[in-house]
Amino acid sequence: MNDITCPYCHRKFELTNAPEFQNQLLKAKSEIEEKAKKEVEEQNKKNLEMINRKNLELEAKLQKEEQGREEFQKRIEEKASKEAIEKAEAEYHLKLKEKDKQLEDARNAAAKANEDLKRKLNQGSQQLQGDVLEKDLEERLRDAFPNDSFKPVATGVRGGDIIQEVMNKHGNSAGFILWEAKRTKAWQKDWLVKLKEDMRNINASDCILVSDVLPTGVKIYDRIENTWVTSYEYVIKLASVVRYGLLNVAIAKSSASHTDTQLKELYEIITSDSFRQMFEARDEIIEALKQELDADKRSAEKRWKRQGVYIEKLARNNSQLYGELEAHIPSLKPLKEPNNLRLASETGNEEDQETLI
Repeated sequence: MNDITCPYCHRKFELTNAPEFQNQLLKAKSEIEEKAKKEVEEQNKKNLEMINRKNLELEAKLQKEEQGREEFQKRIEEKASKEAIEKAEAEYHLKLKEKDKQLEDARNAAAKANEDLKRKLNQGSQQLQGDVLEKDLEERLRDAFPNDSFKPVATGVRGGDIIQEVMNKHGNSAGFILWEAKRTKAWQKDWLVKLKEDMRNINASDCILVSDVLPTGVKIYDRIENTWVTSYEYVIKLASVVRYGLLNVAIAKSSASHTDTQLKELYEIITSDSFRQMFEARDEIIEALKQELDADKRSAEKRWKRQGVYIEKLARNNSQLYGELEAHIPSLKPLKEPNNLRLASETGNEEDQETLI
């Protein structure tokens, strides 16, 4: 064989041309290497461009992420700042509320203290006026009745204001008068109840209420619910009348003579102030029960009358309904009215109304 095939270009050469073949081989190898080098350079260039492009994209992405992170951080800071501001504003608002509450409490406390002071001053003024009034009343009574004994009741102690012991010219006691003085702008009926209770507690013979304001219908003095009521102008006149009665009763008691000891003791009991007061108390209870019974009777009569009207309406409606049924059913037997259904409005008899109820 005189030929040889090139492993690169696959060309056949004669062995006789070996030097030329070698030159061609070197040239082909050089071309191939140059081509491979160019391909490698081109490939490297492409790879480098791709790497640069990737780097640019990555840098852009990183830059975008950095911007996003900065914006996120900024939003977080802004949110944190806003929350801090809101929190600070809320705390400031609460502090203002606390200050307002403290100021309001201080104003309320000051107003309450002022009201308490006014009330105490007013009470003190009223108490002072009452004390002066009682003192003046006691002095007027002492001057008018020098033989009598007077005992003022301490402030805050139940039992009226002044206890007057009526004495005759011989120094013997004829009984006790309990005085109560009032200086107010309006009359109160409860004063009478309290004064009577105080009178019974000390076993006094009579009681007198002196007031600037008198009940309706009283001009000078009057006896209301077993209690004398008058104004300061007529105190001495009324005291003279009451004393005169007590002195006469005392004279009657002292002049009474009974041979039988038991009858004399019974007479003393019956003519005593405590015995009379017990009957007065019982009479007041009877009167209260009577008023309560009258109120119950009036309420019952209204209820009976109202129920009678209802029954009358019901009976009339039954008659109308049955009449309509009779008009449509001629064979229907008529109703028989019971004898006990007579209304009080028809008969005017209260017993029939009670029977009906």
